[in-house]
Amino acid sequence: MLVSGVLIYGSHSVLLNLCKVDGKIPFNSASVVLMIELTKLLFSLTMRRLELGIRVGSGRLGLPSFKYWVPFSIPALLYCINNNIVVHIQLYMDPASFQVLSNLKIAATAVLYRMVMRRRLSWIQWLALGLLTIAGISNSYGGLMNAGTVDDYSSSSKVHVTMWGLVLVMTYCAISGASGVYTEFILKRQPQLSLHVQNILLYIFGAVLNLLVFLVSSWSSSDGTTDFFAGYTFVTWAIILTQAGNGLIISAVMKHASNITRLFIISCAMLVTTVASMVLFSLELNLYFCLSFVLVIVAMVLYHRK
Repeated sequence: MLVSGVLIYGSHSVLLNLCKVDGKIPFNSASVVLMIELTKLLFSLTMRRLELGIRVGSGRLGLPSFKYWVPFSIPALLYCINNNIVVHIQLYMDPASFQVLSNLKIAATAVLYRMVMRRRLSWIQWLALGLLTIAGISNSYGGLMNAGTVDDYSSSSKVHVTMWGLVLVMTYCAISGASGVYTEFILKRQPQLSLHVQNILLYIFGAVLNLLVFLVSSWSSSDGTTDFFAGYTFVTWAIILTQAGNGLIISAVMKHASNITRLFIISCAMLVTTVASMVLFSLELNLYFCLSFVLVIVAMVLYHRK
């Protein structure tokens, strides 16, 4: 399961870049995220039926009272924001840089883990977080330097990061850390609830929120496009299926393991993204990126050291 999670997570930004048309994302991000939520919801409903041995057509799923629903609205909102942000980040940096910089969510997660889950960090773990921060600064500096020499980001083979991209990825990491810790908190706080039930509650909120985002963005779009499947290709459907699988894997990890395991998946995915970018986009790595890559690996080894 962990190997599948690494491969799926590492391919996400690569697949998003393969979708680009003339340097732009051709589809409405909310429509894709909504399809991902609906796919996960359908799977969870099916698994819940199998779990209870319910015949198809029966409406009884053993869902809890509404008071158990409310806590899931918060991570659903955070995931809604982040899953849409990650699509647009790809317009402002190369996929490998995104994967390296997204490791900064580990720092946000670690601090929140200390505050919410009451787990102490050793000095080695604090050292690892420091190295991770240096890695982010190094990659950002090298990417910003290259950004000034890139005329067309959509076809550039250089490592590049724009200032707006940096703002977006920092926002993404902060929200990701908060959503990850809070989701683990509520999943483990309600051990009596089946994982499939908890997923159903989370994905219902996620589907509703992304539907609202899609409707608002469609009505406010300059071209007035309301076609839900506009810009969809085979790669888009691959994103939907793989990210639905990724969400289900991550929820199982946070329910039965810990958020740290999730971060391990994210870190290992960096290698997958970098290799794929070199093969598919002829990405040229610079010294700053290589330094960041090594620092992230060292930081991961130190952070997860027993």
